[in-house]
Amino acid sequence: MKHVVSRALQHMPAGAAALCEIDISGDPSLEDLYGREIPVLLIDGRKAAKYRVTEGELLRKLGA
Repeated sequence: MKHVVSRALQHMPAGAAALCEIDISGDPSLEDLYGREIPVLLIDGRKAAKYRVTEGELLRKLGA
């Protein structure tokens, strides 16, 4: 998923979106929330995808 997100961000205007990768293994509350769903993608704090996403789906979700 990280590779797809990185590619999709190349189609966005500079500064329009950024990737922030979080390792949940050090946070018990995040492990409880997402432990079986990783990788999970949040957009503006809301779950947008889990396991996988296509570049086209992501661009649609980002409104690009």
